[in-house]
Amino acid sequence: MKTVNHWIGGKTVEGASGNYGPVTDPATGEVTTQVALASADEVDAAVRVAKEAFLSWGQSSLAARTKVLFAYRALLDANRDAIADLIVAEHGKVHSDALGEVARGLEIVELACGITVQLKGELSTSVSNRVDVSSIRQPIGVVAGITPFNFPAMVPMWMFPLAVACGNTFILKPSEKDPSASTLLAQLASQAGLPAGVLNVLHGDKVAVDALLAHPDIAAVSFVGSTPIARHIHTTASANGKRVQALGGAKNHMLVLPDADLDAAADAAVSAAYGSAGERCMAISAVVAVGSIADTLVDKIRERAEKIKIGPGNDPTSEMGPLITAAHRDKVASYVTGAAAQGADVVLDGTGYTVEGNEKGHWIGLSLLDNVKTDSDAYRDEIFGPVLCVLRVETYEEGVALMNASPFGNGTAIFTRDGGAARRFQLEIEAGMVGVNVPIPVPVGYHSFGGWKDSLFGDLHIYGNDGIQFYTRGKVVTTRWPDPSDAPAGVDLGFPRNH
Repeated sequence: MKTVNHWIGGKTVEGASGNYGPVTDPATGEVTTQVALASADEVDAAVRVAKEAFLSWGQSSLAARTKVLFAYRALLDANRDAIADLIVAEHGKVHSDALGEVARGLEIVELACGITVQLKGELSTSVSNRVDVSSIRQPIGVVAGITPFNFPAMVPMWMFPLAVACGNTFILKPSEKDPSASTLLAQLASQAGLPAGVLNVLHGDKVAVDALLAHPDIAAVSFVGSTPIARHIHTTASANGKRVQALGGAKNHMLVLPDADLDAAADAAVSAAYGSAGERCMAISAVVAVGSIADTLVDKIRERAEKIKIGPGNDPTSEMGPLITAAHRDKVASYVTGAAAQGADVVLDGTGYTVEGNEKGHWIGLSLLDNVKTDSDAYRDEIFGPVLCVLRVETYEEGVALMNASPFGNGTAIFTRDGGAARRFQLEIEAGMVGVNVPIPVPVGYHSFGGWKDSLFGDLHIYGNDGIQFYTRGKVVTTRWPDPSDAPAGVDLGFPRNH
């Protein structure tokens, strides 16, 4: 059986704890790989390597860093399919979706390639007599990233390229459910010329996470995952004096006004709700239909959902793959089987779906629930699967109030032809990312990604300008130099006395 080990100090390091976790092919249900799970001692050893590497990397020139990043970008581009293949094999998403994930991660690598512009400081001259003040940003040291299973390449690339471009060294703790893509990312960085110890991949479970959160030489922690874990990460790491950005869960709403293009809205709802099998924090999981268009909209969504081809991710005809684990599949299914008892109309029930020849895979079909109540489990919880809830309201104001009452505030969208309504919505809605006729408003790399309320713990969003600020700290230098004309008598520096 294949074993995924750690990548520390620019080389493969076998696990020393004796503990391993299973990695399953979601399409077959078979365990194909085992991954080493680090002990606290192994975490400490990795941090020592990263701390040593920081002594030189943190002092390296911007030209040296960007040279590596440009080479890294080229290697990632050349190995898109290889990275995507690992994602398909361990996560289960279809190959085209995996390629899209790699492309979005590459956006941040490209942003990091331009770090020379982003790290420019500021200068104010003559703030007082011969006094100048400058502001600079410097790296903070060894930083850690803890990333989720649903985007095993993209989310790590949201973190470490900017962190190392800013001069930090990085320890990545990816999900133990699909660890191979992260290891390949680190190996390619080494091939690009990144010095040993600058980027390290440490596999593990809660033991490794807790050790990272407590380690005195970790300066900052980035996290993406569920809200309960994000809250724990933020509380624990902050108590240990670390800078923290912890992105949590979501319940993203899409408000559809009566004047909207309903075909476009239905297309968007299906894509945003069921893409990547709903296993993404930016998935639309609740459509809020305003007024009389609800019946028509639900019919259009159902018609499109029934045509989606579900199958193994390596089948080019598949549009949606399986869920990551059997346990997660069963949990997602429970929301559908219990929906009717909590007042919903089950328009589509995907809980009995299977794929011939791969019956042991973690399959579930597309589910559509109408007339969902706000006090039901299907609405309150982040399901993280291909289940779309439809809620009905009479007015725009009622819809916005419903959406703002949610404890989550990650992403949201409005579908309308009315520019005034769209403008009002983007100002009134309580969410960090807003789409206008765009169902998944993930910002481009040079803007920042992050939500509000229980979707984010910490002050700074991920990547973009916020990401650069997170991985650096500011320093202000106040300088005063004597003018050459003030030189003692007898010393002539070339300035006339009356200058």
